[in-house]
Amino acid sequence: MVCTMAFLRALLSSAHTLRYGPGPSSGLPADDAVMLDAPDERLSPALVAAALGDYDPAAKLLATTRDAEDWEARDRTLARLVAFARSRDNWLTGWLAAAPRDPDALLVKAALAVHRAWQSPAHAELLRDVGPLITAAAEADPRDPVPWRLALDHARGTHATHTVFESLWEQAVRRCPHHYGSHVAALRYLSAEWYGSHRECFDFAERAAEDAAGDSLVQALPVRAAFALLRDEEASARANSVQTDRVDAAADLAIRLSAGFPAGDPWPSEVRNLLAYVLAARGRAAEALEQFRLIGPYATSFPWASVTGEALAGFLEARAGVRLRVASSAPLCGRPEHGGLRGH
Repeated sequence: MVCTMAFLRALLSSAHTLRYGPGPSSGLPADDAVMLDAPDERLSPALVAAALGDYDPAAKLLATTRDAEDWEARDRTLARLVAFARSRDNWLTGWLAAAPRDPDALLVKAALAVHRAWQSPAHAELLRDVGPLITAAAEADPRDPVPWRLALDHARGTHATHTVFESLWEQAVRRCPHHYGSHVAALRYLSAEWYGSHRECFDFAERAAEDAAGDSLVQALPVRAAFALLRDEEASARANSVQTDRVDAAADLAIRLSAGFPAGDPWPSEVRNLLAYVLAARGRAAEALEQFRLIGPYATSFPWASVTGEALAGFLEARAGVRLRVASSAPLCGRPEHGGLRGH
């Protein structure tokens, strides 16, 4: 396949050497205006209150998502609250003390326990102890698919069989057939890194996207499969024309999804960050630069943290490198835009 990682390392290196802030005519915000994983206007007050030990705004926000059955917003809000609670969880402790059976408090408790277990080298053993917390969250509101997304992540870490995983998957999609978080959890289970292969990932992602609405985040599932392939240097080097076509088709699908949202919208920011990476890796610099323009100031940890280790720095350097490539009209890796992937 394309010299994906070698290319990105060269791209980041040239950007690091020739860093400069985007000019006012570029349509890109200056480096110091870019924020990493910035909370939206609904979440910000909840985080500020949580920092002061007040759980009520977070409780009300999660209750609103549950009452509205807005499971995508619920899952995203949960992820941000858990990220905050990793180092500051006194507000959650107070919440659980005041309302030990609150479905939202139980969900945050379970999600935080899953996250902490995954951070340990002994995650398989620790995750087994977390199982009852996930069960309690699922039983607290039987409509909610998010605890079942946690169950899918839990199953992957505890080396559950395909049969067990499929039974959990059925529970998740019964509650919300196109829940993005559940689909991402399934894609991870099917990945070559875990219990499947790149082919299985693409098959699953493409079928899911075909079944989902055009504005569903599930449309971005194939580009996640493409990312996994591009990150696997050995598999990338062996990739054939069919896999190449699937990578480009995944990027094209994600471009159409991205086009349905306004520029600078934080909601699709992770999809756009991922898409910018894949487009840059494919040598489609002009299209990658357009995604950076649509991203605006909303950098996300995924995928940059897994690529460079320093998410914000990786985002800024990749953006600068892509902009330089477009400005110089230099083909990436010695081939024209949207060209076929080639090995070394």
